[in-house]
Amino acid sequence: MSEWAPKRFWKTVAVTESEGGFGVALDGRPVRTPAKRPLVVPTRALAEAVAAEWEAQEDVLDPRTMPATRGANAAIDKVALQHAEVAGMLAAYGDSDLLCYRADSPAGLVARQAEGWDPLLDWAEEALGARLMPRAGVMHEPQNPEALNRLSAAVHALGPFQLAAFHDLVSLTGSLVLGFAAAREVRPVEEIWDLSRIDEDWQAEQWGIDDEAAAAAAAKRASFLQAKRFFDSVTAA
Repeated sequence: MSEWAPKRFWKTVAVTESEGGFGVALDGRPVRTPAKRPLVVPTRALAEAVAAEWEAQEDVLDPRTMPATRGANAAIDKVALQHAEVAGMLAAYGDSDLLCYRADSPAGLVARQAEGWDPLLDWAEEALGARLMPRAGVMHEPQNPEALNRLSAAVHALGPFQLAAFHDLVSLTGSLVLGFAAAREVRPVEEIWDLSRIDEDWQAEQWGIDDEAAAAAAAKRASFLQAKRFFDSVTAA
Protein backbone atom coordinates (compact mmCIF):
# COMPACT_ATOMS: atom_id res chain seq x y z
CA MET A 1 0.00 0.00 0.00
CA SER A 2 1.40 3.39 -0.95
CA GLU A 3 1.68 6.13 1.67
CA TRP A 4 -1.05 8.73 1.66
CA ALA A 5 0.06 12.18 0.52
CA PRO A 6 -1.99 15.39 0.47
CA LYS A 7 -3.14 16.50 -2.95
CA ARG A 8 -3.03 20.01 -4.33
CA PHE A 9 -6.34 21.69 -3.55
CA TRP A 10 -5.53 25.34 -4.30
CA LYS A 11 -5.56 27.28 -7.52
CA THR A 12 -3.84 30.53 -6.54
CA VAL A 13 -0.79 31.34 -4.41
CA ALA A 14 -0.07 34.87 -3.22
CA VAL A 15 2.34 36.67 -0.91
CA THR A 16 0.51 38.75 1.68
CA GLU A 17 1.56 41.40 4.15
CA SER A 18 0.91 40.27 7.70
CA GLU A 19 1.49 41.64 11.16
CA GLY A 20 5.17 41.07 11.83
CA GLY A 21 6.14 40.31 8.25
CA PHE A 22 4.86 38.48 5.20
CA GLY A 23 2.70 35.42 4.73
CA VAL A 24 1.57 33.14 1.93
CA ALA A 25 -2.08 32.54 1.04
CA LEU A 26 -3.61 29.66 -0.90
CA ASP A 27 -6.86 30.75 -2.52
CA GLY A 28 -6.86 33.63 -0.05
CA ARG A 29 -6.39 31.44 3.02
CA PRO A 30 -3.13 31.87 4.98
CA VAL A 31 -0.68 29.00 5.15
CA ARG A 32 0.02 27.69 8.63
CA THR A 33 2.90 25.67 10.04
CA PRO A 34 2.54 22.01 11.05
CA ALA A 35 1.90 23.27 14.61
CA LYS A 36 -0.94 25.43 13.22
CA ARG A 37 0.87 28.72 13.79
CA PRO A 38 0.64 31.44 11.13
CA LEU A 39 3.45 31.07 8.63
CA VAL A 40 4.75 34.63 8.83
CA VAL A 41 8.32 35.33 7.73
CA PRO A 42 10.41 38.49 8.17
CA THR A 43 11.11 39.38 4.53
CA ARG A 44 9.22 39.46 1.25
CA ALA A 45 12.11 37.59 -0.38
CA LEU A 46 11.61 34.59 1.87
CA ALA A 47 7.83 34.73 1.48
CA GLU A 48 8.27 34.73 -2.30
CA ALA A 49 10.56 31.68 -2.06
CA VAL A 50 7.95 29.87 0.04
CA ALA A 51 5.16 30.89 -2.33
CA ALA A 52 7.14 29.65 -5.34
CA GLU A 53 7.43 26.23 -3.72
CA TRP A 54 3.68 25.99 -3.15
CA GLU A 55 3.02 27.17 -6.70
CA ALA A 56 5.38 24.52 -8.06
CA GLN A 57 3.48 21.63 -6.44
CA GLU A 58 1.50 19.61 -8.94
CA ASP A 59 -0.94 16.80 -8.14
CA VAL A 60 0.58 15.68 -4.84
CA LEU A 61 2.29 17.81 -2.22
CA ASP A 62 5.97 16.81 -1.88
CA PRO A 63 7.66 18.40 1.17
CA ARG A 64 11.06 17.25 -0.11
CA THR A 65 10.81 19.90 -2.84
CA MET A 66 9.93 22.67 -0.35
CA PRO A 67 13.13 23.53 1.58
CA ALA A 68 12.22 27.19 2.16
CA THR A 69 8.86 26.16 3.59
CA ARG A 70 10.51 23.54 5.81
CA GLY A 71 13.02 26.12 7.02
CA ALA A 72 10.31 28.64 7.83
CA ASN A 73 8.31 25.99 9.67
CA ALA A 74 11.38 25.01 11.71
CA ALA A 75 12.12 28.63 12.59
CA ILE A 76 8.56 29.24 13.80
CA ASP A 77 7.67 25.93 15.43
CA LYS A 78 11.05 24.97 16.88
CA VAL A 79 13.84 27.55 16.88
CA ALA A 80 11.74 30.50 18.06
CA LEU A 81 10.57 28.44 21.02
CA GLN A 82 14.04 27.11 21.91
CA HIS A 83 16.28 29.92 20.74
CA ALA A 84 18.75 29.81 23.62
CA GLU A 85 19.08 26.03 23.47
CA VAL A 86 19.66 25.95 19.70
CA ALA A 87 22.13 28.84 19.87
CA GLY A 88 23.99 27.15 22.71
CA MET A 89 24.21 23.88 20.79
CA LEU A 90 25.68 25.63 17.75
CA ALA A 91 28.05 27.79 19.80
CA ALA A 92 29.49 24.59 21.28
CA TYR A 93 30.98 23.77 17.87
CA GLY A 94 33.54 26.48 18.54
CA ASP A 95 35.30 24.32 21.12
CA SER A 96 35.73 21.46 18.64
CA ASP A 97 35.79 23.35 15.36
CA LEU A 98 36.79 21.36 12.29
CA LEU A 99 39.39 23.97 11.33
CA CYS A 100 41.32 23.40 14.55
CA TYR A 101 41.94 19.66 14.28
CA ARG A 102 44.80 19.02 11.91
CA ALA A 103 46.61 16.03 10.52
CA ASP A 104 50.25 15.58 11.51
CA SER A 105 50.94 13.65 8.29
CA PRO A 106 51.25 13.26 5.35
CA ALA A 107 52.92 16.53 4.53
CA GLY A 108 50.63 17.23 1.57
CA LEU A 109 47.49 17.06 3.69
CA VAL A 110 49.07 19.11 6.47
CA ALA A 111 49.95 21.82 3.95
CA ARG A 112 46.51 21.74 2.32
CA GLN A 113 44.74 22.14 5.66
CA ALA A 114 46.99 25.02 6.67
CA GLU A 115 46.56 26.78 3.33
CA GLY A 116 42.78 26.43 3.39
CA TRP A 117 41.97 26.84 7.07
CA ASP A 118 44.52 29.24 8.56
CA PRO A 119 43.14 32.30 6.71
CA LEU A 120 39.65 31.57 8.08
CA LEU A 121 40.95 31.33 11.64
CA ASP A 122 42.73 34.65 11.07
CA TRP A 123 39.47 36.12 9.78
CA ALA A 124 37.56 34.91 12.83
CA GLU A 125 40.08 36.64 15.08
CA GLU A 126 39.75 39.90 13.17
CA ALA A 127 36.01 39.93 12.49
CA LEU A 128 34.64 38.08 15.51
CA GLY A 129 37.33 38.83 18.08
CA ALA A 130 37.86 35.11 18.65
CA ARG A 131 41.19 33.40 18.14
CA LEU A 132 40.84 29.63 17.90
CA MET A 133 44.06 27.65 18.03
CA PRO A 134 44.78 24.66 15.78
CA ARG A 135 46.27 21.46 17.15
CA ALA A 136 47.51 18.21 15.63
CA GLY A 137 45.43 15.09 16.12
CA VAL A 138 41.83 14.44 17.08
CA MET A 139 42.03 14.55 20.87
CA HIS A 140 39.95 17.40 22.27
CA GLU A 141 41.80 20.37 23.74
CA PRO A 142 39.67 23.23 25.12
CA GLN A 143 39.84 26.59 23.39
CA ASN A 144 40.26 29.94 25.14
CA PRO A 145 37.02 30.60 27.09
CA GLU A 146 37.07 34.29 26.14
CA ALA A 147 37.15 33.41 22.44
CA LEU A 148 34.33 30.92 22.91
CA ASN A 149 32.23 33.49 24.76
CA ARG A 150 32.60 35.96 21.91
CA LEU A 151 31.57 33.36 19.37
CA SER A 152 28.65 32.34 21.55
CA ALA A 153 27.44 35.93 21.79
CA ALA A 154 27.52 36.24 17.99
CA VAL A 155 25.45 33.06 17.63
CA HIS A 156 22.88 34.13 20.24
CA ALA A 157 22.49 37.47 18.44
CA LEU A 158 20.98 35.72 15.40
CA GLY A 159 17.21 35.83 15.03
CA PRO A 160 15.20 32.60 14.80
CA PHE A 161 15.04 32.51 11.01
CA GLN A 162 18.75 33.24 10.69
CA LEU A 163 19.48 30.63 13.32
CA ALA A 164 17.42 28.00 11.50
CA ALA A 165 19.63 28.43 8.43
CA PHE A 166 22.81 28.85 10.47
CA HIS A 167 22.14 25.47 12.06
CA ASP A 168 22.73 23.77 8.70
CA LEU A 169 25.68 25.98 7.77
CA VAL A 170 27.44 24.86 10.94
CA SER A 171 26.28 21.27 11.38
CA LEU A 172 26.92 20.26 7.76
CA THR A 173 30.50 21.57 7.85
CA GLY A 174 31.32 20.78 11.48
CA SER A 175 32.67 24.31 11.82
CA LEU A 176 31.32 27.37 13.56
CA VAL A 177 33.93 29.48 11.78
CA LEU A 178 32.89 28.21 8.35
CA GLY A 179 29.25 28.82 9.27
CA PHE A 180 29.98 32.46 10.04
CA ALA A 181 32.19 32.77 6.96
CA ALA A 182 29.32 31.55 4.78
CA ALA A 183 26.75 33.76 6.48
CA ARG A 184 28.97 36.83 6.11
CA GLU A 185 30.12 35.97 2.58
CA VAL A 186 33.82 35.95 3.35
CA ARG A 187 34.29 33.54 0.44
CA PRO A 188 31.95 32.18 -2.22
CA VAL A 189 29.66 29.65 -0.61
CA GLU A 190 30.84 26.84 -2.89
CA GLU A 191 34.44 27.51 -1.86
CA ILE A 192 33.49 27.41 1.81
CA TRP A 193 31.85 24.03 1.28
CA ASP A 194 34.99 22.76 -0.44
CA LEU A 195 37.07 23.93 2.54
CA SER A 196 34.94 21.74 4.80
CA ARG A 197 35.77 18.72 2.60
CA ILE A 198 39.57 18.92 2.54
CA ASP A 199 40.04 15.69 4.48
CA GLU A 200 37.46 13.75 2.46
CA ASP A 201 38.74 15.05 -0.86
CA TRP A 202 42.30 14.09 0.11
CA GLN A 203 41.20 10.55 0.92
CA ALA A 204 39.32 10.30 -2.38
CA GLU A 205 42.45 11.38 -4.25
CA GLN A 206 44.48 8.68 -2.54
CA TRP A 207 42.03 5.78 -2.61
CA GLY A 208 39.45 6.64 -5.23
CA ILE A 209 35.86 7.82 -5.07
CA ASP A 210 33.25 5.74 -3.28
CA ASP A 211 29.92 6.15 -5.09
CA GLU A 212 27.80 5.95 -1.94
CA ALA A 213 29.95 8.47 -0.10
CA ALA A 214 29.94 10.77 -3.12
CA ALA A 215 26.14 10.67 -3.29
CA ALA A 216 25.88 11.49 0.42
CA ALA A 217 28.35 14.35 0.01
CA ALA A 218 26.38 15.75 -2.93
CA ALA A 219 23.18 15.72 -0.87
CA LYS A 220 24.91 17.53 1.99
CA ARG A 221 26.34 20.09 -0.41
CA ALA A 222 22.88 20.79 -1.82
CA SER A 223 21.52 21.25 1.71
CA PHE A 224 24.38 23.60 2.55
CA LEU A 225 23.77 25.76 -0.51
CA GLN A 226 20.05 25.84 0.27
CA ALA A 227 20.79 26.94 3.85
CA LYS A 228 22.84 29.81 2.48
CA ARG A 229 19.99 30.83 0.15
CA PHE A 230 17.58 30.71 3.10
CA PHE A 231 19.91 32.81 5.25
CA ASP A 232 20.28 35.37 2.45
CA SER A 233 16.52 35.59 1.95
CA VAL A 234 16.07 36.30 5.66
CA THR A 235 18.54 39.18 5.55
CA ALA A 236 17.34 40.58 2.21
CA ALA A 237 16.01 44.12 2.25
